[in-house]
Amino acid sequence: MTIDKDTQHQPVPAPEMPFRRLLYRFLFFDWLFHDVSAARDRFERHAAHQHNRRMSRYLPVYLRRWSFLTAFDFALGILFEKVLQAGLLSAWFFTWSCVTFTGMVVITVAWLILNHARFS
Repeated sequence: MTIDKDTQHQPVPAPEMPFRRLLYRFLFFDWLFHDVSAARDRFERHAAHQHNRRMSRYLPVYLRRWSFLTAFDFALGILFEKVLQAGLLSAWFFTWSCVTFTGMVVITVAWLILNHARFS
């Protein structure tokens, strides 16, 4: 039995994503979730909620990424303050470490609510 090359199925490569969108999706997770409040009826609301619960398994990945950003910004703040004596730059990085830490808190709360809260 011979297989014709024209009938073989070749995987179609996915279209390339622009770098800005890729970076956004790497750092922010809102694109993974559906808006439950935009549902028209009870069935859509339930489906959106179930989808969000399934997608919550990716939140620890985002938490790890934001943890790295927090530690990196804090380390740069220490570097600029102690080693380079650049007070304004150290304040910039310490501020960003506080912002990224706040992002970590938001991710943690979202993960806890989606995985451990009881909804009717």
